Amino acid sequence: DQAVAERYGEMQWISRIHKAFDEDRFQLYHQRIEPLEGDDSAPPMVELLIRLEDESGQIVCPDAFIPAAERYGLISTIDRWVVGKALDRLATLRAHRPEDSTRFNINISGQSLGEKSFLEFVVQQFRRTGVDPELIHFEITETSAIADLRHAMQFIATLRSMGCRFVLDDFGKGLSSFSYLKNLPVDYLKIDGEFVRNLTSDPIQEALVGSMHQIAGVMGLKTIAESVENEETLEALRKIGVHFVQGFFLSRPEPLEPLEP
Repeated sequence: DQAVAERYGEMQWISRIHKAFDEDRFQLYHQRIEPLEGDDSAPPMVELLIRLEDESGQIVCPDAFIPAAERYGLISTIDRWVVGKALDRLATLRAHRPEDSTRFNINISGQSLGEKSFLEFVVQQFRRTGVDPELIHFEITETSAIADLRHAMQFIATLRSMGCRFVLDDFGKGLSSFSYLKNLPVDYLKIDGEFVRNLTSDPIQEALVGSMHQIAGVMGLKTIAESVENEETLEALRKIGVHFVQGFFLSRPEPLEPLEP
């Protein structure tokens, strides 16, 4: 009964997602990713997050509608909307503030990674907007990458050759993380929040985070710790040597407001 209820709820979301597109009710939010050592030379970096404004004007987080979008084949449409809007915003930002070097981190689903047409769409969006690809970091998960490794490698190779960078998101969550890491040409590891949240109360988690950071260092990768929610966790990550941090303790997601003309 619970499974039937979940499927029914997801089906309801499909029509709501279509209607939200028709009525332009999707919004981009952003959350800062901070250099842990306060390195002023590092360009500002933010992760872009999608939100949906429902019929009553309430903001809905993606956990409510993304599972339905993934199950019923709409997630690639959402990814395309995010990429297009993000590059539009960056083009406007650079026109108004050419000195601004903020990097936008964009999450890409496994479904989109496996579509040749999605790669073509992303390349076309760079050409359309004239945005420097170095300003874009794509975040992918290990699970999404290994679901169609051949297409994922082509996606990464093509866009890295243009200047984009890649973040392996939720690192540590998959059972094969370390073995696949050798084959995925990424630039950053984002350590899964489950390890970070329990860092100060569980010595095993602390050891695991330290191992991830050490292996990343051997491979020449930067580490990002997500879900940083208090000062104690921040200090523990500083001691380990993690390069970047993200979480509610530092900043909460905020609307990516349009620039004034």
